[in-house]
Amino acid sequence: MPTLKRNKNATFNYSILDEIEAGLVLSGAEVKSIKAGKISLKGSYIAFDNKNEAWLYNCYINPYEPAGDKNSNDPNAQRKLLLKKSEIAKLLVKSKEGGLTIIPISVYTKGTLLKLKIAIARGKSKKDKREVIKDRETKRSLHRLMRGKG
Repeated sequence: MPTLKRNKNATFNYSILDEIEAGLVLSGAEVKSIKAGKISLKGSYIAFDNKNEAWLYNCYINPYEPAGDKNSNDPNAQRKLLLKKSEIAKLLVKSKEGGLTIIPISVYTKGTLLKLKIAIARGKSKKDKREVIKDRETKRSLHRLMRGKG
């Protein structure tokens, strides 16, 4: 399962509570573009329509150049997610809870299929983010000291 793209801001801005694997409805040119790494998950989120279908919003997939104009899809179009009914029910309940959101974490391949890892997440406060940065800097400085002595 090689990961094609990760949403690095998601793990910094949110505390991940639960993860679910979902499929995506895509065109052939979009699949080729994603496999080439031409996708951005920054600022994207998952929402539900009135038919209780899950949709991915604000996900940018760069147009696949060799496909030409005949397959010119909107790069910012909303894309349908493929989930089981039980997973949709679980996500609907969680999305209605206060302070929780559903965000994409990564896009990866599973066999010949493209999968999207989505997460139920709670936003972090500025204090939590500062602590993460402080811990990261401390670990980095300790690693530098250890490497310098060895």
